[in-house]
Amino acid sequence: MGSVSVYGIGNPLIDVLADVSDAELDELALHKGTMHLVDDAAADHILERISEREKSYASGGACPNTMNTLAALGATVTLSGCIGTDELGALYARGLAGDGVQSDLRVEDGPTGSSIVLVSPDGERTMCTRLGVCRRYSPEAVNHEMVRAASYLYFTGYMWDTEAQKAAVTAAIETAHRSETAVVFDVADPMAVERSRDAFLKLIETEVTVVLANRDEARMLLDNQGLSAADAAGQLSRRTRIAVVKDGARGSCVAVDGHAVSVSAQRVTAVDTTGAGDSYAAGFIFGLLSESSPADAARLASQIAAQIVRQRGAQFAGEARRTLNSTASRYLPQAVTP
Repeated sequence: MGSVSVYGIGNPLIDVLADVSDAELDELALHKGTMHLVDDAAADHILERISEREKSYASGGACPNTMNTLAALGATVTLSGCIGTDELGALYARGLAGDGVQSDLRVEDGPTGSSIVLVSPDGERTMCTRLGVCRRYSPEAVNHEMVRAASYLYFTGYMWDTEAQKAAVTAAIETAHRSETAVVFDVADPMAVERSRDAFLKLIETEVTVVLANRDEARMLLDNQGLSAADAAGQLSRRTRIAVVKDGARGSCVAVDGHAVSVSAQRVTAVDTTGAGDSYAAGFIFGLLSESSPADAARLASQIAAQIVRQRGAQFAGEARRTLNSTASRYLPQAVTP
């Protein structure tokens, strides 16, 4: 591994979690299981709706969740993004340090981003994200020395929500290509594909080493709603080196050069699916860092994802965090100890 295992670029968000019914999601005109970008008025309306019920708060964001899990597994990781000058920004920075994630966060005048995570009775999560100063992340915020030192550059499709963020990731990719840093792209959300499908396909075909998507995202990318996860993974792997397609309780498929391998999911009772994909990405990257085959990396990733859905919230903490490395050691004999 390099001196930095993974340099992650993402949106640092304070998560606000609350339980809702499916009927409430319909009343709020929210598409269940997806991420919605909302303005201040919409966010305030949702918060008012859930004001009287129990809520929990946590440092989050898709890429930050992945960095948190990678750090718990023992990888040396850095998070780059923007936080605000408010109290939530200071809280976020303290939480990151406590989780062992190196900070490359830029502080901007304004509110730290937040994500209202609405959890349905079946554990599915619907996110309403107010980006705040995350929108100001720009090429000047990228630490190119760290990108060059990293084994992997990691980012998600959410970074295509603003031109400044997209330009920053593009600059980081250019640096990665001039070094030995591999590029991992997590598509992250069907709505992101809907907004940026053509750009994502070009990115996968020309810039990316590893792409991760769920079955719905992969079908949207390939414009074929009838594809199985294995077929989608196989087709995507012909456009890049390694393709992973996650298929919920049915497991996942990983493909190289068009040849797909199916990996079973561990059967668990889901309490909250928030962060399942983020944790899967962490497990898969950690497997690759440990020089495992893509199939073995996917097996570890499935185990890590199964653990996160059994708890409330998208990041591992306490005893759950301490058991992660023992999980890795069962699947990857080379796994490091934090």
